[in-house]
Amino acid sequence: MTDMTEQARVQAAENAGQVQTRKPTKRGGGDPASRGRTTIADGVVEKIAGLAARDVLGVHAMGSGLSRTFGAVRDRVPGGSKSVSRGVKAEVGEVQTALDLEIVVEYGVSIADVARAVRENVVAAVERMTGLEVVEVNIAVSDVKLPDEDDDEPEPRIQ
Repeated sequence: MTDMTEQARVQAAENAGQVQTRKPTKRGGGDPASRGRTTIADGVVEKIAGLAARDVLGVHAMGSGLSRTFGAVRDRVPGGSKSVSRGVKAEVGEVQTALDLEIVVEYGVSIADVARAVRENVVAAVERMTGLEVVEVNIAVSDVKLPDEDDDEPEPRIQ
Protein backbone atom coordinates (compact mmCIF):
# COMPACT_ATOMS: atom_id res chain seq x y z
CA MET A 1 0.00 0.00 0.00
CA THR A 2 1.37 3.39 -0.95
CA ASP A 3 1.61 6.16 1.59
CA MET A 4 -0.76 9.12 0.74
CA THR A 5 -1.07 12.38 2.50
CA GLU A 6 -4.52 13.49 3.69
CA GLN A 7 -4.74 16.12 0.97
CA ALA A 8 -3.90 13.57 -1.72
CA ARG A 9 -6.57 11.15 -0.39
CA VAL A 10 -9.23 13.89 -0.47
CA GLN A 11 -8.18 14.87 -3.98
CA ALA A 12 -8.32 11.24 -5.13
CA ALA A 13 -11.79 10.81 -3.57
CA GLU A 14 -13.03 14.02 -5.25
CA ASN A 15 -11.70 12.85 -8.60
CA ALA A 16 -13.49 9.52 -8.12
CA GLY A 17 -16.73 11.43 -7.38
CA GLN A 18 -17.00 10.01 -3.87
CA VAL A 19 -16.63 13.21 -1.84
CA GLN A 20 -17.70 16.77 -2.45
CA THR A 21 -15.87 19.46 -0.57
CA ARG A 22 -16.40 23.18 -0.27
CA LYS A 23 -13.69 25.72 -0.34
CA PRO A 24 -13.67 27.60 2.94
CA THR A 25 -14.95 31.15 2.77
CA LYS A 26 -13.78 34.00 4.91
CA ARG A 27 -16.29 35.72 7.15
CA GLY A 28 -17.03 39.21 5.93
CA GLY A 29 -15.32 38.68 2.59
CA GLY A 30 -16.40 37.63 -0.84
CA ASP A 31 -19.03 38.90 -3.20
CA PRO A 32 -21.94 40.57 -1.37
CA ALA A 33 -24.33 39.26 -4.02
CA SER A 34 -23.58 35.70 -2.91
CA ARG A 35 -24.61 36.32 0.71
CA GLY A 36 -28.31 35.85 0.30
CA ARG A 37 -31.27 36.34 -1.94
CA THR A 38 -33.60 39.28 -2.46
CA THR A 39 -37.13 38.72 -3.64
CA ILE A 40 -39.47 41.50 -4.72
CA ALA A 41 -43.22 40.98 -4.46
CA ASP A 42 -45.49 41.62 -7.44
CA GLY A 43 -47.30 44.29 -5.42
CA VAL A 44 -44.11 46.29 -4.91
CA VAL A 45 -43.46 46.45 -8.65
CA GLU A 46 -47.15 47.26 -9.26
CA LYS A 47 -47.00 50.24 -6.88
CA ILE A 48 -43.82 51.60 -8.45
CA ALA A 49 -45.27 51.23 -11.96
CA GLY A 50 -48.62 52.76 -10.94
CA LEU A 51 -46.97 55.85 -9.47
CA ALA A 52 -44.68 56.23 -12.49
CA ALA A 53 -47.59 55.93 -14.94
CA ARG A 54 -49.75 58.46 -13.07
CA ASP A 55 -46.89 60.94 -13.24
CA VAL A 56 -47.18 61.22 -17.04
CA LEU A 57 -49.14 64.16 -18.43
CA GLY A 58 -52.20 62.98 -20.33
CA VAL A 59 -52.94 60.05 -17.98
CA HIS A 60 -56.24 60.82 -16.27
CA ALA A 61 -56.70 57.61 -14.29
CA MET A 62 -55.64 53.99 -14.02
CA GLY A 63 -57.80 50.90 -14.36
CA SER A 64 -61.09 50.02 -15.98
CA GLY A 65 -64.34 51.83 -15.21
CA LEU A 66 -65.42 49.08 -12.80
CA SER A 67 -62.16 49.03 -10.84
CA ARG A 68 -62.20 52.84 -10.63
CA THR A 69 -65.78 52.76 -9.29
CA PHE A 70 -64.89 50.23 -6.59
CA GLY A 71 -61.74 52.22 -5.85
CA ALA A 72 -63.73 55.43 -5.41
CA VAL A 73 -66.01 53.70 -2.89
CA ARG A 74 -63.04 52.18 -1.04
CA ASP A 75 -61.27 55.57 -0.94
CA ARG A 76 -64.28 57.19 0.75
CA VAL A 77 -64.33 54.62 3.56
CA PRO A 78 -62.66 55.99 6.70
CA GLY A 79 -59.24 54.45 7.02
CA GLY A 80 -59.25 53.40 3.37
CA SER A 81 -56.27 54.30 1.26
CA LYS A 82 -55.88 55.06 -2.43
CA SER A 83 -54.77 52.04 -4.39
CA VAL A 84 -51.71 53.18 -6.33
CA SER A 85 -51.49 49.78 -8.02
CA ARG A 86 -54.99 49.94 -9.53
CA GLY A 87 -54.78 49.22 -13.25
CA VAL A 88 -51.38 47.54 -12.98
CA LYS A 89 -50.55 43.85 -13.11
CA ALA A 90 -46.97 42.63 -12.72
CA GLU A 91 -45.39 39.24 -13.20
CA VAL A 92 -42.09 39.21 -11.35
CA GLY A 93 -39.37 36.62 -11.85
CA GLU A 94 -35.94 36.42 -10.27
CA VAL A 95 -34.29 38.93 -12.61
CA GLN A 96 -37.06 40.12 -14.96
CA THR A 97 -40.57 41.51 -14.82
CA ALA A 98 -43.41 42.11 -17.27
CA LEU A 99 -46.17 44.64 -16.72
CA ASP A 100 -49.72 45.19 -17.97
CA LEU A 101 -51.21 48.66 -17.45
CA GLU A 102 -54.73 49.89 -18.06
CA ILE A 103 -55.04 53.65 -18.39
CA VAL A 104 -57.58 56.38 -19.09
CA VAL A 105 -56.22 59.29 -21.13
CA GLU A 106 -57.30 62.92 -21.31
CA TYR A 107 -59.20 63.92 -24.45
CA GLY A 108 -57.03 65.67 -27.03
CA VAL A 109 -53.69 64.06 -26.21
CA SER A 110 -51.83 61.78 -28.58
CA ILE A 111 -52.47 58.28 -27.25
CA ALA A 112 -49.30 56.99 -28.92
CA ASP A 113 -47.21 59.73 -27.25
CA VAL A 114 -48.81 59.15 -23.84
CA ALA A 115 -48.28 55.37 -24.13
CA ARG A 116 -44.63 55.89 -25.12
CA ALA A 117 -44.06 58.28 -22.20
CA VAL A 118 -45.79 55.91 -19.75
CA ARG A 119 -43.70 53.00 -20.99
CA GLU A 120 -40.44 54.96 -20.66
CA ASN A 121 -41.29 56.32 -17.21
CA VAL A 122 -42.40 52.93 -15.88
CA VAL A 123 -39.34 51.09 -17.23
CA ALA A 124 -36.97 53.70 -15.80
CA ALA A 125 -38.62 53.72 -12.36
CA VAL A 126 -38.96 49.95 -11.99
CA GLU A 127 -35.44 49.18 -13.20
CA ARG A 128 -33.88 51.91 -11.05
CA MET A 129 -35.71 50.96 -7.86
CA THR A 130 -35.73 47.17 -8.14
CA GLY A 131 -32.78 46.25 -10.36
CA LEU A 132 -35.13 43.98 -12.34
CA GLU A 133 -35.03 44.02 -16.12
CA VAL A 134 -38.40 45.13 -17.51
CA VAL A 135 -38.97 42.92 -20.54
CA GLU A 136 -42.32 44.38 -21.59
CA VAL A 137 -44.88 47.00 -20.65
CA ASN A 138 -48.25 46.35 -22.29
CA ILE A 139 -50.60 49.33 -22.18
CA ALA A 140 -54.36 49.12 -22.71
CA VAL A 141 -56.20 52.42 -23.07
CA SER A 142 -59.66 51.67 -21.67
CA ASP A 143 -61.26 55.11 -21.86
CA VAL A 144 -60.86 58.77 -22.77
CA LYS A 145 -61.77 61.46 -20.24
CA LEU A 146 -63.88 64.05 -22.08
CA PRO A 147 -63.70 67.68 -20.93
CA ASP A 148 -67.42 67.87 -20.04
CA GLU A 149 -67.54 64.59 -18.10
CA ASP A 150 -67.82 64.67 -14.33
CA ASP A 151 -64.91 63.15 -12.47
CA ASP A 152 -66.02 59.99 -10.69
CA GLU A 153 -62.63 59.92 -9.05
CA PRO A 154 -60.23 62.76 -9.62
CA GLU A 155 -56.71 61.44 -9.21
CA PRO A 156 -54.29 64.07 -8.04
CA ARG A 157 -51.07 64.34 -10.04
CA ILE A 158 -48.24 62.86 -8.00
CA GLN A 159 -45.17 65.05 -7.95
